[in-house]
Amino acid sequence: MTLRSEKTVPVLTLVAGLMVIWYIATVFLNAPFLRDQAERAGTPPPSFSELIPLTMAQERPVLPAPHQVAAEIWKTTGAMVLKGRPFSKRSLIYHAWITLSATLLGFLIGTALGVALAVGIVHNRAMDKSVMPWVITSQTIPILAIAPMIIVVLNAAGISGLLPKALISTYLSFFPVVVGMVAGLRAPERADLDLMHTYSASRAQTFWKLRLPASLPYLFTSLKIAMAISLVGAIVGEMPTGAVAGLGARLLAGSYYGQTIQIWSALIVAAALAATLVALVGVGHRMVLARMGMKEAA
Repeated sequence: MTLRSEKTVPVLTLVAGLMVIWYIATVFLNAPFLRDQAERAGTPPPSFSELIPLTMAQERPVLPAPHQVAAEIWKTTGAMVLKGRPFSKRSLIYHAWITLSATLLGFLIGTALGVALAVGIVHNRAMDKSVMPWVITSQTIPILAIAPMIIVVLNAAGISGLLPKALISTYLSFFPVVVGMVAGLRAPERADLDLMHTYSASRAQTFWKLRLPASLPYLFTSLKIAMAISLVGAIVGEMPTGAVAGLGARLLAGSYYGQTIQIWSALIVAAALAATLVALVGVGHRMVLARMGMKEAA
């Protein structure tokens, strides 16, 4: 069995198991509505064999079946592409692009801020003692509490649109970058640092030749986490703004009108988008390690 199949078979088995559980949950969660409907109409309740197809074809189910979600995703993505309207406001491609824009901007700002803070913390004892505790404390504030505050303050300053959502993503994504980068910059052994001192290397030379290369495996691991939660930040940032575009707006609109199929389709697309972004960071991780002559840990 090849290495690829060793990884693929367990994943496919897990997905198949989740699909079975999902279908079973669909029947049991949607059945009470059908029984209540029959009782109000004064008709006999449907038998179990009749319940199964009925629970998987409701217009507004408590839990939509996987094939209903798949059909909704196709209708709002593939079908839109075939019609030549991939960026129609009814298309999930359009909404995913809006969310992706805020995600990537927030991720870039958060990465730059996290790396800058980590370098300062490692090279400045005062920053280590003063800034690092505040960095940790900042993550104890729930994002659902701080997101509306950021939106309101920036709107009062005349800043709206992409940047407020990106800053919420930044708030979430910079923390893992700081923690990972600090650990990476401090990874070199004392003997390696002493060797650089023996060669009369400056602090800048020690940073570029020793500390930075040693920190890259830690950095890319942190970037995978930062990318995923940056997407979460962008989605959360769309909810208190009354936004009409973005995956967060689709989730909010679906909850207002009880469109559970719309909610689940947006959730699945968001999960797929996050998985794709994390995978791209992983590709960059492997390329950098290969260039450095290292192998990624299994």
